[in-house]
Formats: sequence, structure tokens, C-alpha cells
Amino acid sequence: MESVNQQERLSTHEERCWFLAGFIEGEGSLCVSIKNHPSSPFGFLVDPEFFLYQHEHGIQQLHLAREIFGTGRIARKVGNEKVLVFSIASRRSLMEKIVPFYENYMRLSAKWDVFLRFKDILESFEREEHKTRDGLALIIEKAYGMNPGSKGKKRKRTLQEVLDRILRDYTLDSSGASNVIRDSERRYSPIHIVICG
Repeated sequence: MESVNQQERLSTHEERCWFLAGFIEGEGSLCVSIKNHPSSPFGFLVDPEFFLYQHEHGIQQLHLAREIFGTGRIARKVGNEKVLVFSIASRRSLMEKIVPFYENYMRLSAKWDVFLRFKDILESFEREEHKTRDGLALIIEKAYGMNPGSKGKKRKRTLQEVLDRILRDYTLDSSGASNVIRDSERRYSPIHIVICG
């Protein structure tokens, strides 16, 4: 009897995961935000994130996501209080929860290529590539490539503009140590880009 109950629980869990996969296909996003940050080594922070959106009447779907992933937060969407957002921003959780879920349940997703690029970005962070100027620039290039369908759209900031800011603002001081010229010194306008797929 115990093995039957365990089998039923497994079946129910699988059903809920497949349901969540379909929900993510329609309402989920894998995103990478790129923004100025004066305390970061090269003047920029790059943050991969997972988002799932739902009208407040469907909050139970977001609770299901939080239960299955065992992490994440639910908050109201800025600018639209009736929409709720489930998000996971921890790179560790993204690698341990989101990546296996996509690999197990979302292989037929229309956004599979986006996922593969997103996973590649996470793996770049795992290898600590973001700790070098060239590595960070490469991660940003990968982020810009996450949504090839938006190539025709005019972005607020081109890839080249962001890369120029990173590469130009990186100098060596007289001792050979790295030094970042801050935005306040360059008088650049702020950058905050979110690329989603």
C-alpha cells in the first residue's frame, strides 16, 4: 500500500511539473539585466533572472511554482498592481532549480534556444568569467544574443555602446593594478537594460 501511495504522489508531482511547464511556456521569461553599478569591478552588474507573471486572481499558479522550485518570491509588478510576479534571482537557485526543470520538462519549448543561451551565461558565471573585463564583455554579448527576434528592434543601448563603456572605462594605474573610471567621472548617462526571452 505504501508503494502505491508513493507512486500516486510521484504521478501527482509529475503532473504538476508538466502543468507548470506549460504555464511557464506562456507566462515565463528568462532575463538578463545589465546596469551601471559603481561598486562593481568594471562598473556594471549583470544579473540573470527567471520571472513568471500572473494576474492576482491566479496567484495559486505562482504558489505552485514556489512550491515546486522550493525558492523564489512573489511581488506585485511595478506599474501594474493587479499583476503578480514570481521571481528567482539567485544564480545558485537558477542553476540548481530552473536549469534542471527546463531540461526535464521544457525540451519542446519554443524558447529552448533562449534557455540554452541563458544556461551558457549561468555557466560562465560558474567559471567566474565575470571577474575579468573580457569575460564580462563576453557574457553581455551572450545576453544580447538571447533574443534574436529582437535584432530588428532599436534598443535604447546598442551592444557596442555597452561594450565600449566597459572596455574604455577599464584602465591600469601606475602600479599596474586595475582601476575603473566611474560614471560620475565620465558623466555618462545611466544604463539599465533588461533582455528577456
